[in-house]
Amino acid sequence: MTLCKIRSLSLSILALCAVGAPAAATERPWSLAVHGGSGVLERSELTPEKEKAYRAGLDAALEAGAKVLKAGGSSLDAVEAVVRTLEDNPLFNAGKGAVFTAEGRNELDASIMDGATLKAGAVAGVTRTRNPISLARAVMEKSPHVMLAREGADLFSKEQGLEQVEPGYFRTEERWKQLETWRKDHQAMLDPTHLFGTVGAVALDQAGHLAAATSTGGMTGKRWARVGDTPIIGAGTYARDGVCAVSATGSGEYFIRETAARQVCDRIAWKGEDVQTAADQTMASITKIGGDGGLIAMDGQGRPAFGMNDLGMYRGAISSTTPTPRTAIFSNESSPR
Repeated sequence: MTLCKIRSLSLSILALCAVGAPAAATERPWSLAVHGGSGVLERSELTPEKEKAYRAGLDAALEAGAKVLKAGGSSLDAVEAVVRTLEDNPLFNAGKGAVFTAEGRNELDASIMDGATLKAGAVAGVTRTRNPISLARAVMEKSPHVMLAREGADLFSKEQGLEQVEPGYFRTEERWKQLETWRKDHQAMLDPTHLFGTVGAVALDQAGHLAAATSTGGMTGKRWARVGDTPIIGAGTYARDGVCAVSATGSGEYFIRETAARQVCDRIAWKGEDVQTAADQTMASITKIGGDGGLIAMDGQGRPAFGMNDLGMYRGAISSTTPTPRTAIFSNESSPR
């Protein structure tokens, strides 16, 4: 072989490598985990049809977030997309399908946090915004505040041009029947298959940034403008790049007392615990003071963790390495990894 031919072949190989290199680097690691509330009982308590519907709802939410992350979108955009999908699904206690207060109203709470900047936004007791999670993000990005509540939050939402709905939009017959049952027996509360109805998501994007988001309709029969942990940054939602992102669901008063979401991150940052241990130990602290529920967490490398002390939690995960949605409901069912 002549020297010219050798040079020509070498240049051809280099050209092929140059063409191939960018393709291999187009998608960097990303990860997403979701929850749709906790409190599930035994399999016999959930009909096969309803179980299928819940899993389909989780799949749709995971796919909405994954679409953002695959395209190189931000973790903030991904968790908002996930939670909006769940808010629009009447199976879940957030947005349409939210539970009723004692007065027969739907009062919605939500929060979102950016792990890159530690900026956060939250709303409590809103009644007319179709997607409260988008309102929480507007508070974070378009106001100098972290939390807005009730009439003020509704007014801000309208001023920001977010989609408004009549309060009746949120009503479902199933939730109304739950309120009627509660009015007859205050111990009845929610359907035990979805006792603590909250939805949430945590994500790591291709740029390595974390975000978390949570949304809820609260508790059936809540009074006096009660607010739980969902809109409380550090209790129901928290994110910090390189450490963790967390979204919680459960008896909110106990998650507030234990600053559950921040606690998971502190256990990782200060005690060197892995994300699953931090999630489990945080739930143990909540159990100790009488609280119930669960949480999802994700560390700085995108590893998800699911902690709970109930008999189940609607949950799922998807990532660049396992791009098919994986879901679980029951406590004796392995959580997605």
